[in-house]
Amino acid sequence: MRLLVVNWQDRENPQAGGAELHLHEIFGRLAARGHDVTLLCGGWPGCQPTATLDGMRVHRVGTRYTFGFLAARAYRDLRLEEGCNWDLVIEDINKVPLFTTRWGPTPVVGVIPHLFGGTAFQELPAPVASIVWLAERPIPWMYRGIPFQVISESTAADLASRGIPRRDISVIYCGIDSDAYTPNPAERSPTPLFSYLGRLKRYKRVDLILRAFAQLDRSDARLDIAGAGDYRAALERLAQSLDLGGRVRFLGRISEAEKVSLLRRSWALTFTSPKEGWGITNLEAAASGTPVVASDSPGIRESVRSGETGFLVTHGDVGVLADALRRIADGPQLVEQLGRAARLFAQSFTWERSANETETHLRAVLAGR
Repeated sequence: MRLLVVNWQDRENPQAGGAELHLHEIFGRLAARGHDVTLLCGGWPGCQPTATLDGMRVHRVGTRYTFGFLAARAYRDLRLEEGCNWDLVIEDINKVPLFTTRWGPTPVVGVIPHLFGGTAFQELPAPVASIVWLAERPIPWMYRGIPFQVISESTAADLASRGIPRRDISVIYCGIDSDAYTPNPAERSPTPLFSYLGRLKRYKRVDLILRAFAQLDRSDARLDIAGAGDYRAALERLAQSLDLGGRVRFLGRISEAEKVSLLRRSWALTFTSPKEGWGITNLEAAASGTPVVASDSPGIRESVRSGETGFLVTHGDVGVLADALRRIADGPQLVEQLGRAARLFAQSFTWERSANETETHLRAVLAGR
């Protein structure tokens, strides 16, 4: 198959996140199988305009702020100047939709990790959030009749509620590298250690974790927060106001090796976003034999089996979250029990399976046409 994948970023972009990991893990595998894969995406100041990543030809146009205005023209230029003739366009709709259905004659498949909906107002200024919210509104009309791939039943339900027929939506779960993320009981912290891994953005609601952690009556418990983002300063001020002192550390952006080590050391990963496509970090923790304490939110609830691989708590209820943290802190045997089940759960999700299901779905789309 000849595929054009369109996304706002590639995995080398400094702003790359889970959506880019998902894209490269799957379509890099398809490229390795002999499919011709081109990625059209935005760039960043100083980046190379073209590259080859994971067997895919990458064309970068504009930046995070201008790609949406330049992408359609770049698509037409690639078709005319380089003679590209693709079987399918796959639009990874993980920010503002690009409405690729209006770009040209090539049939489109939509890939959606999750849609922002009202959660945009929890992160962005009202005028900007309104733009994001309004941009998602035309999806049922602008993408009418095209097939979709989503990464969770929660996102499938969200799309269906917006008017996309459920028969047009295929759920293909993410994978996890269970060879890179592995348990090592010898690395587990001797005293309760909780962790958060991810971007420090307001909508991620890391403040709930800090407030719940402050309610623990365990002076030996610690919280490590790893990640970067524009909300870090506010979270540091909150930690100071809660008198958490040296019990909380802000680690900033960490390497993959440091990430694996932190997950192995932790007694539980904490994750309190109000909405996610899936929550891949939860599976990385699970593969490391570490339980997860998370909000019972769309997407997240599918990557944690409450009572078996961790605990799901009512989103926004700091008291209930604190109770779950306390259960972890007071029960090292419980940590090991949940961690063993979490490892088994994570091993059922592989990127190879995700790539197989994606390839099968795309072939079926072409056969159907």
